[in-house]
Amino acid sequence: MIPKGLYFTRGVGRHKLKLASFELALRKAGIEKFNLVTVSSIFPPHCVILKREMVVEKPGDGVKYVLSPGQIVYTVIARNETNEHGRLISAGVGLAQPIDSDMYGYLSEVHEFGMTADKTSELAEDLAAEMLASTLGLAFDPDKSWNERKEEWAIAGKIYRPRSIVQAAKGEQKMWTSVVAAAIFVP
Repeated sequence: MIPKGLYFTRGVGRHKLKLASFELALRKAGIEKFNLVTVSSIFPPHCVILKREMVVEKPGDGVKYVLSPGQIVYTVIARNETNEHGRLISAGVGLAQPIDSDMYGYLSEVHEFGMTADKTSELAEDLAAEMLASTLGLAFDPDKSWNERKEEWAIAGKIYRPRSIVQAAKGEQKMWTSVVAAAIFVP
């Protein structure tokens, strides 16, 4: 099975119990109804990025992407949690997406403490590009490969666009805080 599509989602949850906090983060992300199976990090050739709203539970109105409650859904997911008041946590998924749809890309996940959403996003995107370059057997220098104006990577002459989804939050007193960021594969 090679996924035809992928969408990004994120959420934050707070509860006095750690597991309940995680469940609430999944609910915010809209993925609590699925049986999530974590997979490694390859973005398949010809896979398209979808908007979360395009994937629904019931077909109709021309919608062609349907995920149903209980369905086994493959994901690259990042999560983090804390019960420390004021502690900043973040989770992010980055993508190095090739412009050439015949090529595969790479997804990365990061789970950080004390890092803002912007910094986590940058790290997730850099890591995805670096890991893609290493799977291709190429040297990678983020300072030399990044084109600021075009907002894209050049790795061995091939162009890759970065993308990421990040959720950050601060811990609250006497509560668990959980954050999730996920790339959900759509069959």
